[in-house]
Amino acid sequence: MEEQVLNLKEATIFQGDNMVLSDVNFEMTKGDFVYLIGKTGSGKSSFMKTLYGDLALTEGEGHVVDFNLSTLKERDIPFLRRKLGVVFQDFKLLPDRTVNGNLEFVLKATGWKDKEAIKKRITKVLGKVDMTTKGFKYPHELSGGEQQRIAIARALLNEPELILADEPTGNLDPQTSIEVMEVLQDINKNGKTILMATHDYALLLKYPNKTFKCDENKVFEVVQRKN
Repeated sequence: MEEQVLNLKEATIFQGDNMVLSDVNFEMTKGDFVYLIGKTGSGKSSFMKTLYGDLALTEGEGHVVDFNLSTLKERDIPFLRRKLGVVFQDFKLLPDRTVNGNLEFVLKATGWKDKEAIKKRITKVLGKVDMTTKGFKYPHELSGGEQQRIAIARALLNEPELILADEPTGNLDPQTSIEVMEVLQDINKNGKTILMATHDYALLLKYPNKTFKCDENKVFEVVQRKN
């Protein structure tokens, strides 16, 4: 039996009073890499926000890594987010801290206390994104691609069961986008489950994976044509 990481049944997603997506049926099992595509404003970000508890799920059913989204309480959200790794388009690194400082901040905020364990974990995740030598640098000293690698490393800190990447290449040039994709592909090959929202169709062609599209308030699977 494959382990489900994410499951939405007849879910309707609202942004305030606006219905953004209706009757969403969507599931992911452990180890999947799935793209979520669609034009700007088609509901990709609202979909993602519902998964990490930023928007409440008020209609339909939703389960993400053992959490029931329709009964999710405010106090549960930090615990849900510890099981998720979220990568944003604009990196969201703290500018006044070094790379190591950024990663340490997240670990301490999620309950890590042992200095040695923190140091080890930081070294490990930086190794996974090929950034071991950059720990002492500040975000402004890094290129966009390097900042996004650090953001991916940060998403990996607490061994998440699901990584949500919301337009992770949206601010990067094509070559850097490919480098960031390679990192995500490697992480996926090592068993991590990744849902990536993107409007970069070139990446879909280069790295084909299961794809869902948001369009006209619906989410549906796009069947890739074989050459």
